[in-house]
Amino acid sequence: MRKFILLLFVTAFMISCGGSKKVTSSGTIKPRPKRTIISTTERSVEKVIITDNTIEESEKKPLPVLSYNDKVQQYVYEFSEIAKSEMKTYGIPASITLAQGILESGAGYGELTQKAKNHFGIKCHEWEGDRVYHDDDRSQECFRKYDEASESFRDHSLFLRDRKRYSRLFTFNKKDYKSWARGLREAGYATDEKYPQKLISIIERYQLDKYDDEVLGARVREKEEVNIDKNTNVDKVVAIVTTIPNNNNHTVQKGDTLYSISRKYKISVQDLKAYNKLVDNHITIGQVLKVTTADQEEDFN
Repeated sequence: MRKFILLLFVTAFMISCGGSKKVTSSGTIKPRPKRTIISTTERSVEKVIITDNTIEESEKKPLPVLSYNDKVQQYVYEFSEIAKSEMKTYGIPASITLAQGILESGAGYGELTQKAKNHFGIKCHEWEGDRVYHDDDRSQECFRKYDEASESFRDHSLFLRDRKRYSRLFTFNKKDYKSWARGLREAGYATDEKYPQKLISIIERYQLDKYDDEVLGARVREKEEVNIDKNTNVDKVVAIVTTIPNNNNHTVQKGDTLYSISRKYKISVQDLKAYNKLVDNHITIGQVLKVTTADQEEDFN
C-alpha cells in the first residue's frame, strides 16, 4: 500500500514539472512604443522680418513713369543728330523732322514705333521690306517696319524728296518751319486739320529750330529784310545779302539773266517766270528766285 501511494506521488510530481517548464531567450525584448493619433493639424507661423535690404517681390515699387515732357527731351537728345544729318543731306529742316517724329511716334513710346521702329507713320504702299499691321484710320493697315530707327529717318527724307506732291516744300526757306508744317498738311501728309499747329507748337515749345541754326550756321537775313537802293554799289549788295544754301532757290548775282538761270537749273524761262510770278524778264541783284517747278500733286494716300 505504501509503495502504491509513493508511486502515485512520484507520478504526480513528474507531471507537474513538465507543464511548468519556462522558455528562455538570450535576446532582450524591447517594448513597442505606443502609436499616437493626432486628430488636429497645427500650422507654425513663420515671422518674416523685412529690412531695408529685403523687400518682398510683391511689395516692390513700380518704376517711375516719365512725363510727356521728359519723353520729348529724351527723344530730342537721342535723335537730334540724325535729324541734323538728314537736313544736311536732303534739305528738310531738322526741326520739322524732329517735330514729326515726336508727334507721330508719341515721343518714341507709340505702339507702332515700339513694334516697327516706324517713327513717322509711313504706310506700306509700294514698300517691299518688312511690314506690320496696325489700326490707324482703318483697322489693321499696313505700315513699314525697320530694323533701326535711323532707317526710318532716312526713309522719311526719301519719302518727301521723291514724291512730286511734296516738291513745293523744298522751295520754302529752311528756317521757315511754319510754311513747312502747313505745306505738309496741304500736300496730304496727314488728315488732321490741326497737324500744322501741332508741329509748330512742338517746335516752339522745345526750341527745335535751334537745330536748323546749327546746320545752317549763323542766322541768315531774308531778301525782304534788306532794303537795297537801286544806286547801291553791287559789291556792297553782295556783301550784305546772305542767302540760304538751298538747291531749290537761287540768289540773283551780277550777270545773271532768266535764261542763264533756267539753263543752270534745267527748267524753262516760262516756268521760272511762272513760279516766281514775274510779269517780265526784269530781275535784280540779291533777288531770291524759286527754281523748282510746281508739279501737279499725285494721288497718294
